[in-house]
Amino acid sequence: MLLRQIFDPQLAQYAYLVGCQRTGEALLIDPERDIDRYQSLATENGLRITAVAETHIHADFVSGGREFAQDPDVRLYLSAEGGPDWLYQWPGQRPNTHFLEDGDHFMVGNIRIDAVHTPGHTPEHLSFLITDIGGGADRPIALATGDFVFVGDVGRPDLLESAAGVKGAMEPSARKLRESLRDRLLPFLDYLQILPAHGAGSACGKALGAVPTTTLGYERRFNAPLKLAMTDGEAFVKDILSGQPESPLYFATMKRVNRDGIAVTGGAPTPPHLEAAEFSRKAGDPAVRILDARGDREAFDLAHVTRAIHAPLHSPFFSTSAGSYLTENAPILLVLERPEDADLAARQLYRIGFDGIAGWITVEEAKAAGVLSERLDRMDFREFDPARALQQGEIIDVRTTGEYQRGHLDGARSFPYTRLKTRLADLPKDRRLFIHCGTGKRASLAASFLRSEGFDAVHIDGVCAECERIATAEGVTH
Repeated sequence: MLLRQIFDPQLAQYAYLVGCQRTGEALLIDPERDIDRYQSLATENGLRITAVAETHIHADFVSGGREFAQDPDVRLYLSAEGGPDWLYQWPGQRPNTHFLEDGDHFMVGNIRIDAVHTPGHTPEHLSFLITDIGGGADRPIALATGDFVFVGDVGRPDLLESAAGVKGAMEPSARKLRESLRDRLLPFLDYLQILPAHGAGSACGKALGAVPTTTLGYERRFNAPLKLAMTDGEAFVKDILSGQPESPLYFATMKRVNRDGIAVTGGAPTPPHLEAAEFSRKAGDPAVRILDARGDREAFDLAHVTRAIHAPLHSPFFSTSAGSYLTENAPILLVLERPEDADLAARQLYRIGFDGIAGWITVEEAKAAGVLSERLDRMDFREFDPARALQQGEIIDVRTTGEYQRGHLDGARSFPYTRLKTRLADLPKDRRLFIHCGTGKRASLAASFLRSEGFDAVHIDGVCAECERIATAEGVTH
């Protein structure tokens, strides 16, 4: 048996290639939408992908299952659990689609895959037991847990309500998750490998570890929410529902398209490289959104294209910025540090459902053409006077609600940056808005978005020492 983990560092997402080397067949678990890289990996290892399985209807990326479904030789394995509201709609009557219930199994070459219903994160969620029958094993080597169990954390049960808008789902989901953690893992021995769908940096949990895989025995000993689920149900529910970060707004769209379907394109688009004059013409259209993908937020503040939003490409903030501030189907222009960034930017947008890239230009080209004409006022936290800021305008804290509740500047208002777009009506356009977070990174995204929407925003950059001091006094480290 061959097992390969495929990591997307921007979305902190793991897919898994599980291959039977004797027959050359392979299973792919939880692929993203740009499937060519998985096919290349399989070919490099002498395998062909004959089966694709999904642990659940994903909220943070567009599944690659629909792209794979165009190949009649690929079998799809999807969940039949969760009730009518959580049944996949897009496969229709496709003959090679198999809907799994708890206890069902299928074979990929000489490898047995068993479906285990593990609801809580979502009602339809499955985990997959992997047993290498061809290698002589009669017990599973690993459990692909999706968003059920992570390294150091468990899946968050609040997204149905907080992201997908299913009212009243949060607490029942937390209780169902507790039951799954307590009961579903009980039969398995400590050596069982845990293959999670996400790692540190994902918005699908609040304390995910940066180690790529783990074992059930290790998690039983050191995974705090898992341990709590085993011993105290009420305490678990309270803990798992507190402090979860606000998810980006695009999560609700992902739930819909992964259940109902999205256009099949055959791969990520190749965005056109524009001449400066054409870029400027397109940028003048108010319907077009502009993402500046530079990593240097100070350079962005000093000079950028009018209405551009800061979205550093080589970080998780690119997808978060796009997914929180762009509108579905909006045309997008990109300002890139280098030409070779075009493919990665297109893929990252494609992975979260944004296909309409109208073109790109490099920073140097934009600078030479004189289109970096806008400036975002900025101030270092060491020079920031909150009392004076409140006389001039308002202090806007764009950290998560949990961070704000643990400690914040006097007079500051809480507007988590991933949900800012939904609360623009609550902000005044006739006063200065001083935008801060904990380090300046999230504030950069938020301030640039507010500036693009016509607000008088100031980016407060650097570490918020006062926020850290308050949190430390309360015994919180963040």
